[in-house]
Amino acid sequence: MSVGVRQLTVLREFRPFGLTAEEADGDAAVVPEKYQYCLFGSEVTRESSPESGLDESAAGLSEFGEHELFVRGNRIIWSMGTRVYKRYTAESAVIMVCWCRMESIPEPVLCALQTDNVTLYTSQGDVFCMPLPYYITSISPLTSGLLLQKAADVSRPISSSSPPLHRKEPSRSSRDKDHGLNVFKPPVRDDPALVSSHLVLSHPLKEPQATYFEERGKLSLMKDFEEKTIWTSDQIPLMASYNKSKFQHSIWNIDIAGPDLSVQSEISSHHFTFQRIWQGKCSQSPSTKVFLSADIDATPVLCLLFSDQKLLLGIRLQIDYSNDDGFTDIKPQSSWSFPAIDASPVIVTRPSDRAGLLPFTDIVVLGPENNLFLYSGKQCLCRYTLPTPGLGEPKITAVKDSVEGRINVICNNNKVYRCILRKYPCSSLVKDCITAMSEGLNSSFYAHFLSLLWGDEKSSYLSHSDSHPDQEWESFIIEISKICNKIGNSVLKRENNLTVNKNENKTAWDFLLDSGFHARYQKQFCGSFLSILSDNNSVLSESKYNYAYETKESGKDEVNYYIGLIKETLDSLHALYESLKLNILRKQDVELLASLLLNISSSLNETNYTDYYIRDFPCLSLHSQPSRQNYDSTPPCLFLWLETCLRTRGKMVKNSSDIPPLISKAKSSVLGWARKVVLFYTLLLGAESEEVKEMRGSLGTGRNREEITILAMVGERFGRQHLDLLPVGVSLPLRHVLDKCRESPPPDWPVSAYMLIGREDLATTKLRNPHGSQSGGGDLASLSVPYMLHLQPVTMPDSAGLEASSSEDLEGNGNVEDGMEHVFGCSMKLRYGRDLRLNEARRLLCCSKPVVIPMSVNPSATDQEVQQHKLWNLAQRTAALPFGRGAFTLSTTYTLLTEALVIPKLVLAGRLPAQQNATVNLDPNIRNVTELTSWPNFHNGVAAGLRLAPFQGKMARTWILYNKPEEPSYAHAGLLLALGFHGHLQVLCKTDVFGYLTQEHDVTSASLLLGLAASNRGSMDVEVSKTLNCHVPGGPGGPNCLEFELPTLVQSSALMAIGLLYEGSAHPLNMKMLLGEIGRKSGSDNVLEWEGYAVAAGSALGLVALGRGGDALGFADSFVDRLFDYIGTKGFYTLSDGKQVNFYVTAPGATIALALIFLKTEAEEIANRLQIPQTRFDLQYVRPDFIMLRIIARNLIMWTRMRPTRDWIESQVPEFIRIEIGRTGEDSVTGDNHSEALFQAYVNIITGTCISLGLKYAGTRNGDVQELLYNYATYFLNEMKHVGAPSSLELPKGLLQNVDRATLELSVHLIVLSLSVVMAGSGNLQTLRLLRYLRSRSSAEGHINYGLQMAVSLGIGFLFLGGGMQTFSTRKSSIAALLITLYPRLPAGPNDNRCHLQAFRHLYVMAAEPRWIQTVDVDTGLPVYCPIEITVKETDFYGETTFCEVTPCLLPERSVLKSIRVCGPRYWPQFIELEPEDEAWWRAGDKRDPFNGGMLYIKRKVGSCSYSDDPVGCQSLLSRAMHKVSGASSITVGTRNLGENSSFKIDQLVSTFSADPSLIAFAKLCCDSSPDQSSDANFQEFCSQVLYECVSKDRPALLQVYLCLYTMIEAIGSQVRNGFPFIQDSIFISSLKVALAYSDALISGRINHTNGGGIIQPTFIESLRKRVEEYLSLSQVTTKDNFINYLNKQEWPSEIKKSDKILLSWYLLWYNIPSPRVVGYALEKIRNNSLKGFSMVPVLKLLLPGANFEGIVEIEKFRVSLGR
Repeated sequence: MSVGVRQLTVLREFRPFGLTAEEADGDAAVVPEKYQYCLFGSEVTRESSPESGLDESAAGLSEFGEHELFVRGNRIIWSMGTRVYKRYTAESAVIMVCWCRMESIPEPVLCALQTDNVTLYTSQGDVFCMPLPYYITSISPLTSGLLLQKAADVSRPISSSSPPLHRKEPSRSSRDKDHGLNVFKPPVRDDPALVSSHLVLSHPLKEPQATYFEERGKLSLMKDFEEKTIWTSDQIPLMASYNKSKFQHSIWNIDIAGPDLSVQSEISSHHFTFQRIWQGKCSQSPSTKVFLSADIDATPVLCLLFSDQKLLLGIRLQIDYSNDDGFTDIKPQSSWSFPAIDASPVIVTRPSDRAGLLPFTDIVVLGPENNLFLYSGKQCLCRYTLPTPGLGEPKITAVKDSVEGRINVICNNNKVYRCILRKYPCSSLVKDCITAMSEGLNSSFYAHFLSLLWGDEKSSYLSHSDSHPDQEWESFIIEISKICNKIGNSVLKRENNLTVNKNENKTAWDFLLDSGFHARYQKQFCGSFLSILSDNNSVLSESKYNYAYETKESGKDEVNYYIGLIKETLDSLHALYESLKLNILRKQDVELLASLLLNISSSLNETNYTDYYIRDFPCLSLHSQPSRQNYDSTPPCLFLWLETCLRTRGKMVKNSSDIPPLISKAKSSVLGWARKVVLFYTLLLGAESEEVKEMRGSLGTGRNREEITILAMVGERFGRQHLDLLPVGVSLPLRHVLDKCRESPPPDWPVSAYMLIGREDLATTKLRNPHGSQSGGGDLASLSVPYMLHLQPVTMPDSAGLEASSSEDLEGNGNVEDGMEHVFGCSMKLRYGRDLRLNEARRLLCCSKPVVIPMSVNPSATDQEVQQHKLWNLAQRTAALPFGRGAFTLSTTYTLLTEALVIPKLVLAGRLPAQQNATVNLDPNIRNVTELTSWPNFHNGVAAGLRLAPFQGKMARTWILYNKPEEPSYAHAGLLLALGFHGHLQVLCKTDVFGYLTQEHDVTSASLLLGLAASNRGSMDVEVSKTLNCHVPGGPGGPNCLEFELPTLVQSSALMAIGLLYEGSAHPLNMKMLLGEIGRKSGSDNVLEWEGYAVAAGSALGLVALGRGGDALGFADSFVDRLFDYIGTKGFYTLSDGKQVNFYVTAPGATIALALIFLKTEAEEIANRLQIPQTRFDLQYVRPDFIMLRIIARNLIMWTRMRPTRDWIESQVPEFIRIEIGRTGEDSVTGDNHSEALFQAYVNIITGTCISLGLKYAGTRNGDVQELLYNYATYFLNEMKHVGAPSSLELPKGLLQNVDRATLELSVHLIVLSLSVVMAGSGNLQTLRLLRYLRSRSSAEGHINYGLQMAVSLGIGFLFLGGGMQTFSTRKSSIAALLITLYPRLPAGPNDNRCHLQAFRHLYVMAAEPRWIQTVDVDTGLPVYCPIEITVKETDFYGETTFCEVTPCLLPERSVLKSIRVCGPRYWPQFIELEPEDEAWWRAGDKRDPFNGGMLYIKRKVGSCSYSDDPVGCQSLLSRAMHKVSGASSITVGTRNLGENSSFKIDQLVSTFSADPSLIAFAKLCCDSSPDQSSDANFQEFCSQVLYECVSKDRPALLQVYLCLYTMIEAIGSQVRNGFPFIQDSIFISSLKVALAYSDALISGRINHTNGGGIIQPTFIESLRKRVEEYLSLSQVTTKDNFINYLNKQEWPSEIKKSDKILLSWYLLWYNIPSPRVVGYALEKIRNNSLKGFSMVPVLKLLLPGANFEGIVEIEKFRVSLGR
């Protein structure tokens, strides 16, 4: 057959855009180097995804869809169309470039080969430069990695003019050779990469790996340098090479082998193996072009062009992707060749198809006579010519740079034209038809069809690139009609021949059936119906054509060939027809296709097919009636199959003839829509294939059929938006599945599964969790239904507290930055509501405004002295406020790494409200002001740094150095300490640390050492350890002499830092060193700081052996004895190892060390040795504050014995003290030294016990502990001064007469501080009032100093820890940090570090945990109130407990937290099950965090208001108003009027529940009965009922279902009554029958019910059934005659009676009446075997099982009327 001739569409004369870009830059004239370029499509740079859309390739053919890489010298220009996208500049000339994909990098990487390195560029801006120790001749992309070809001969010069995507031999200049750069080294056994000739770079940060080849089952190193790579594929693991010594081409399969292969020891665990799958000596020179294409049957073909032989060789490949290990098995099948000068791959004939993982690619071939041909595999389709108006036709010399459907055509006139072969078909129907035929036709048939299609030069859509979709469809119809016409008259001639030869082909059985004996036998046994039933299968079975499919060229039977072709065409297009019927948006295409199929079936005399299409579209008419009578096949019907599945629960559905075979084809692309629906129905009704089992196993858990169906929908990428494309009846069972699984889906489902069932809350949680972290492709909007918009946002009224302030603020300065302004977010407003506690905390902790000094209006000279005195006291309070502010703002904000951190000012001035807010400053002549500007500024810097939340990644080192001041300062030292607590100092290098230490600023050095250890806590980092030991005189790296001048401040920080660095390690060397440091005399002259140094050493020792108990002390039995020697029991001094030790200095540190070493160990022996004085005599030798420390240590050791009761607290007091205090209180005797000692001991014991309880119940908000500590605090306060808060405890009175006020003040503040630790993060009002009272007292009311104000400030900060979002943990490390923070020796002034270094007071940061949880409405993105149910595990003190909280709230510790459940009727339930474990709370960015950093996404049910808008549920009564409007909860198609409710504005009601514009618009337009609305009252009533139904049950998507069903029935009624054909098809009848089958399946239990039954009310479905039957009965008068004529004469009503024809089709479909041929055959069998006077209805039901009973009755009436 001669091929058709078509013209190329010339787009433009081609010129690389890189030249234009250079000219625009003005660089073209000064760059003499040669350039190179390459063109590629947009899919090359697209991020890899599991499955790309089939239509994405079409986007690449737009005018600006092509990409270009232009290379000249060391510059690379990447352009898209006429726009420069990116520019790259390399260090040296670029030899070649290519795109490749590498492991763990989703986007492609641009690789540039240079003389001595390979540079890799990512789209994120990362650049990786990899030096090459060997010569590389070329680089080639693989499926995952880059193939490097090494050179064997290094003496050849390098050329930089090679094409960028092709191989080029490099060369080296003589200068390079002289210097010996990258000279190839001899083989080294230990480094296979130096020996291998081919290397693979799998990741930019990995070394190139050697490659191996497999030969005869043995692996060997690939070191054949003669095997040159000429081509690789980045889509399948394939490589082509040429061996120039053997003149041999080879094709290799590349396998990435794992460590399970038994190979030589020098082979790495993961390596690349080449397997030769083909070789041949085709040419003495390498192939000039190698590319992949597809044969006509979609088999991949590897094409090799040999220019010297002018030959194109094609090798068919068999590719197996089914291996579980990821290996792709590729084998050659056969080969073919034809002459060719040049060739290029193009995508023309089947743009939407794929050959496995490859696109379906054709070939443009330049023939030996310079003719351009289009080939599909080896099938030549047409010839192309260049349009030459007025000129001679230029001669085409080459083709190249093909991108999908575009190529560059090079002519002999040195011009290059960019041409397009043709655009893809604009008609989606034409594309689908061609694709269906390609998948359904025999390969020879499809090849012949393509030759006919492309050989027709009159085909408009193939000839022109700008054809219209209608022209494309007309052209396609013409080609099909030509085939049908070829069998028109020949069929009749063939029938005559078959009739003549009929007797010649009779068998013996046929003669017996025609004999008289058989006739007499039938008459004798006429009452038997066995013969009827035995032939039943023949009535409904398909009779296939037995045509011999011989090629037309054979010349034997051309008619048989074309009949076979058109028959397979009918089957393929009918399968497409059934698939398109399931898409409501393709209805017009379905009608066009039905018209074509009607003519095809008519030409084949397939009367059942013609009847089928006319039933669907009655307006269609046949141009010619069938010319022969035969029992043809029954067309498959998917709607009938779906209905049968629902009525029989899927029995025998797999073998049903109602599924077209092409739909069952797994790899069918065009029929994927129908295949998915069939799969979902099959799974829902109980069947499951192995493929689905594997798929759902990888996606998640499927506990029942519904969940398995959901997973299958997810695996098939079927979303909720696709449900709207299905017919209403077909979508109902699938919507039922979604609704049933919505309540409690499994926790391991993917994001798309949760989105599918409408649980956006679970999807968001899963997506934001690092397991499915949000990335470029993880957008919820892409998974959501387009019309499902956000619900109404939460409208929280602004709290009055944000604007209202106290008199201090109103009279102060304006908006001054105080470092707390960022705390007031919507979450805080939601938690604290309208009260002012958060604002009050901010006011109490503000230190950036002058404080108020209450003075008289007319000051005198004496008043000025009073002003300074008051201001000094207030300044000490202000100096202590940063402690609390740091805790209050802990981890509450982020900073931009491009901006400097702003530290709020510390204002120590005051203002006089009585004197117009005049500002008063401290007089430096009276007081030492510098005392208040050193350490307070340090704490101010700590507070500023603590507010920064820990980053998920590392903080930039440059940002820390950017904030470093020129001169060291206290504030920056505090910032360093805060950054260390957050772990950010890990980014500092050695030079940075050295730079800080050499500033010789003591506070900066101390902060840096402590911060470095905190950042590396428990890591035992060697480098940090060396730095710390240099600052400890007794350490391994420090000087062992007392003359070493090192401040005690730095030494103490270094000791504590060692404890943090080696926390919990029980490191023997450090423990021994720290033990000695407790009793070592400080080398500093400041003797007053010795105790602080010993406390630091003891705390560090306790941290190193934290909670290890006897395990840590096993190496030395005298270790505990030494610590008890330090504690001391007799006298002022004790002698130990000949050394005199002052136990007044060493006792606190040793006590803390013992407490931490034996923390929670229940070591009763150690606790007993920490005895409390039991007699008056012993009491004289122990300081009262030491008793407090011993009480704390004992209780921390005996952890489980602590009880939150008064009896337990009193049991800690020795009996003799209780007796003596009770006797002294009764006698009221004062002034006795013995009594004072007793009361001092009593107060310290009670205080120590309260601190112990505070530590045990830290962060628990335990009500018993709160009440107990509050009562003891008020008890001590009442003993000093009545405060109006009486205590319920009956305790001794008259403490102030026997105890000094300073001791009582210290005790009160320590107890209140412990109370704040218990209530940390809660913002408890009672505790806040108590703290505010303590803060407001003046010096006249009590002994107020800096230390007490520090305790109050810390208490307020702890109470609102982290803005209320954090609390404390009770893990061992947290208790240790809190104990060091709460050390019960408070400083006397701002610079007091004698007993405890003030920097240690910030260690509470390491005990804080962000156990905050807030529920966020997933639709609005705003935090909302929500009740949650929390379950904690069983402990020794209580059983498993469940309690309720309202979010936002704080959660229990991870060690007891068992589960969290979202409860309440307004939000969808959610359950999070946890495994209690003694671990720290999840840090920010932790992959295991189930709460996503404290945010739990929930979804509000439609029809419910949020708790902020409707706290008590009053607005839910409005739903009853809607019920009144609706009239009833049941939905029927009624005729009642709205009556008095007609004036009710339903749209206003709906807007209170949902802001979805579609719902509001529906309520306004369809439910509003205002006078200006002209809609029917019945319709308004129905819409109101439907709206109530959908909103109340949170099923808004069902509005579309209800409306479709309602309008469907109303249209039927209108058409029956009026006779006007509103609806001209019958497909909706089939959809309605599927809906009825779904309702019947629910009633019968074939489908599991949801919580409230079915998703649609069964009464409504039944009413639809009755209405349809009523309408059909009304039309029975006219339908009856047409029905009889239809069965008798097989004729439809005439075109004039179009309405009657449509009604007849509805009647036939509704009652499932078979075609006249099938009915006639059944009646014929009955006539021969029936008894007169008997009804044949049962027999007809057996013969026609698919027909309804009503239809059987009508057929029986027809039989009786005929007298049969």
